[in-house]
Amino acid sequence: MTKEQLIEAVSAHYDELNALNKTDSFYDYENDFIKIWKKAGREVFEKNLGELPGDRRKKNSNRVWRGDDIQKTSL
Repeated sequence: MTKEQLIEAVSAHYDELNALNKTDSFYDYENDFIKIWKKAGREVFEKNLGELPGDRRKKNSNRVWRGDDIQKTSL
């Protein structure tokens, strides 16, 4: 990702971030800011690494593990 692409991705959320200045409560400001920043961070992350998998527990390893490859040690 280039610097220009990063600036473009963050500036896409500028209006949302700027609208937070109209909130009266610091708690609401903080909550909304975190939501917007997580969304922007996810977009930047996906552009850098590709789509995130739907299941966070899914293993992506193609390596095959066999029982005879593991050395057995006696304790």
